[in-house]
Amino acid sequence: MAVKEVLRSHVRSQDAEGRSARVRAGAHAGDASAEAECEGGRTSPASPAATVASGRAAQELGIRRAELELAVHLGLIAVVAAPGGGRPRVHEEEIARLREQPGFPDALVERVRTVGTAQGAALLNMAPARFTRLARAGCVSPVTFYLNRYRAVVWLYLADELVAFAAREPGLLAGRTPVGMRTMLESGADWRARNWRSQRIDRLLNRTTDPWARTAVQASALDPVQLAEVVDDPYERAYLVRVRPEPVFGRPGSMAAREAMGELMLADGPDEILWRRVNLTLELDRAREDRPAPRPGDDGGARATPPADTGALRSAPAHRPTGKGLLARLGWRGRGAG
Repeated sequence: MAVKEVLRSHVRSQDAEGRSARVRAGAHAGDASAEAECEGGRTSPASPAATVASGRAAQELGIRRAELELAVHLGLIAVVAAPGGGRPRVHEEEIARLREQPGFPDALVERVRTVGTAQGAALLNMAPARFTRLARAGCVSPVTFYLNRYRAVVWLYLADELVAFAAREPGLLAGRTPVGMRTMLESGADWRARNWRSQRIDRLLNRTTDPWARTAVQASALDPVQLAEVVDDPYERAYLVRVRPEPVFGRPGSMAAREAMGELMLADGPDEILWRRVNLTLELDRAREDRPAPRPGDDGGARATPPADTGALRSAPAHRPTGKGLLARLGWRGRGAG
């Protein structure tokens, strides 16, 4: 079945003029003063590795801030850590590279274009109800979400991924739903949040090679109780909070959105929780082999002092042979265990 191109053309025709104006403005923005530059402005042009803040990068690229953040999240735009911490920044060389690509900026915008259920269904030429069933069954995965006025989660999908799915699985676009999928949906299955978590974790892992930062990414999917059972050293848990990569994309501003993000980030269901605990244990072993977490008295140790824990938790050495198997170390008791 052919995939509709009407939505693509409509969006491009609406945005092309405004985006071209933003590109022209960004091309001449180098003469602006430092006071006019958002989020801390740019570094000195004489610097061998001059960078700009994300807001400034979006302006120079002629794209919206949300589009830039999603492009960074997807690995389409490289960022570097800001000196002394803070939000990641974009090299001017990276901006120049992107501006030289064919079809800029429309081609970049098209790769980060997101659609909701109604638009996604129209793109695939199907009813919204069928699109929702495919998403619940895990056939397509959301890349982000927002809260509507009723504070309900509204999932958004990459248009490019939907087009690729249509080309890959044309048999699922119409006709009877496969029996296995229908049985799964009738049991109440909904893989949207789980797939969003999985892709989010994978993309954060792709942005760092530091063993402790990778451990922190895995730890972010577990609630405090689950985390303390796997990482029983409170100093290590405090260190994981310090080194956790800051997500460039998906920082909701309102309290309701932050609460929704916090809930959606946590693994849900025994099998997913066990999978995350296994991955956390493996990454933690690699991190401990690389270097110990800071302790009180180490350089910068004061910053690593963990907050008071509720309950009795033992502080264990950073490197310790346990003589236990993986499942025993996970402390996994399974469903219904006492």
